[in-house]
Amino acid sequence: MVPITEGIERGQEEIVIWNAAPVRAWVPHPLASQDFEVGTRTARRTEQAIAALHASGGASARFEPIALLLLRAEGVASSYIEGLRTPVTDVAAAEVGDTSNATAAWVADNLTAVRHALDGAGRNLTIEDIHEWHRRLMGPTGRLPEDMVGSFRTAQSWIGGTSPRTASFVPPPPERVEDLIVDLVDFVNAESVDPVTQAAVAHAQFETIHPYGDGNGRIGRILIGWILVHRTGITVPPPVSVFIARDPGGYLAGLTRFRLGELDPWVDWLAAELQYSAEAAQELLVRSEQLLEEWSRRIDDLRADATARLVLPILFDHPVVSSDLVAERVAVSERAARAALAVLAERCILEPYDKATARPGRPRRFWVASELIAMVTNWDPF
Repeated sequence: MVPITEGIERGQEEIVIWNAAPVRAWVPHPLASQDFEVGTRTARRTEQAIAALHASGGASARFEPIALLLLRAEGVASSYIEGLRTPVTDVAAAEVGDTSNATAAWVADNLTAVRHALDGAGRNLTIEDIHEWHRRLMGPTGRLPEDMVGSFRTAQSWIGGTSPRTASFVPPPPERVEDLIVDLVDFVNAESVDPVTQAAVAHAQFETIHPYGDGNGRIGRILIGWILVHRTGITVPPPVSVFIARDPGGYLAGLTRFRLGELDPWVDWLAAELQYSAEAAQELLVRSEQLLEEWSRRIDDLRADATARLVLPILFDHPVVSSDLVAERVAVSERAARAALAVLAERCILEPYDKATARPGRPRRFWVASELIAMVTNWDPF
């Protein structure tokens, strides 16, 4: 049986009035005054996770284009958890300007928010940083009123059910949110515990506070990645949302146990998921390198300076491409870019993507690296 670390405060219920009726909200205990030392078994698990993170980070340095591929897997999986489900191909197309799939555009916004957050992981976190993540995640979707985008909620929220009276969980009242987030940010910047424990505690506390009107799950998972990059120095975190999506019961059980004062079970669970995720990222790297080698063999007869050769690494950043994107990235004319894309299609590296929205004038044609998309879609190294 996993020992429960003493000194973890479980929070308390608070009566709030909703539609003239009393309901019970849960107010977590502030983090600043608590000791988050984990037991021996859990500490060993966090050490293993950190070692796997460093190993995957070092491996990614060998093949820089893998970074965006990992981020895309994270963004798609994080959105999947929230019920935003769309093919990876459509998401990749939305990233380069296709507007035919609104859900794909929303998932692409998630990826934009993740990338922006990680770009700022070299300095301490601020509340304004978190608001900006929320603006980038929610602003383009129109799913929230403008005054709720990048701002803490001003009304009582709930999770599950049709009201706080039937909800599975009722977070703290809105007047408590800002103080709790200030305390959370102070904890994140203090670095008083190991990175994995810190990520676990910060994420669980953020989800308990539930500070925004929508997008809390995705912002909370971005926070995990931000902490890991900030604390460990890796370039990109492993796509932990892929593994959370595979064990939603374990994830929700872990959050509940944390709220009830049980630190070790929750940290142990997340550490295990991070370790598996980091090891899977290394496997994806190996497969990506093998695919690039195979593509290179297919165009081995082309001149060394052929534009088509320069396009191959771009496909790991953008599995869906257009001639104007290639022209910009490789610094060639659009005519040369179109010719290169045609060559790659002849060699079965690309194929037409037919869902793109037609526009006036010359139609913008998109091409998709289907083998790469399939590798990410079918990614199941365990």
